[in-house]
Amino acid sequence: MTKTEQGRRQWHGPWLAPAKLNLFLHVTGRRADGYHLLETLFQFIDLCDEIWLQPTPESAIARRSPLPGVPASDDLVTRAAAALQQAAGVRTGVRIRVVKRIPMGAGLGGGSSDAATTLLALNRLWGCHLDGDRLARIGATLGADVPVFLGGRAAFATGIGDRLHPRDPPRPWYVVLDAGVPVSTAEIFSDAKLTRATPPLKMATDFMGTE
Repeated sequence: MTKTEQGRRQWHGPWLAPAKLNLFLHVTGRRADGYHLLETLFQFIDLCDEIWLQPTPESAIARRSPLPGVPASDDLVTRAAAALQQAAGVRTGVRIRVVKRIPMGAGLGGGSSDAATTLLALNRLWGCHLDGDRLARIGATLGADVPVFLGGRAAFATGIGDRLHPRDPPRPWYVVLDAGVPVSTAEIFSDAKLTRATPPLKMATDFMGTE
C-alpha cells in the first residue's frame, strides 16, 4: 500500500461541529413554496459534536455511527458528503463517524452543524478547493441553518435564514438545559397556530452588536 493509499484510509479528526442558540426568532412571513421568512440572531456555543472522516478510494459514502431513527440516506452528514461529491466531481468516497454531544431535537442545530463541518472538512480532504460562496449554496440545499455554520461566526439572519449579516453580540454565559424531550422543527413550523406575521425589526443594531 502506498503512502497516498494509507493516507486515504486514515481517520481524520476530530472536526468540531458547534451548537447554536437563536437569541431571538421572528417569523415574518411565508413564501409560496412553504419556506418561512425569518429574522434571527445566531450565536455559537462551545458544545460540539465531533466529526471523524476516513477518505476511501471507492466512491461509496458510508456512515459508521448510526443515529436512532435516522436512516443513513436521510442523515445530513451523508447527504452533505454526497452533495459535495456531485458538485465537485469527486470520484473517491468517505466513511463518516459522528460523536454526538448536541442533543437531537433540541433546536441547537446539531444536524446542520454536522453537515457544515462535513462540507468544510471534505472540501479540504478531497482537494475540492470550492470557495465559501459555493459551499454555502450547497449547504442551503441541505437546510436553511447550514450556511451560518459554514460562516463560523455569529450572524443576524433574514430571508429563510440564508441571508447572513455577521455580528459581534455580547458574549455572556448561557445555561442550556436539556429536557430530554425532542421537538420536531418541521412540526413547529407546520402548526397552524404558529405566528407568521411578526413585524420586521426596524432598529436591531442596538442589541445585535456590530458587523
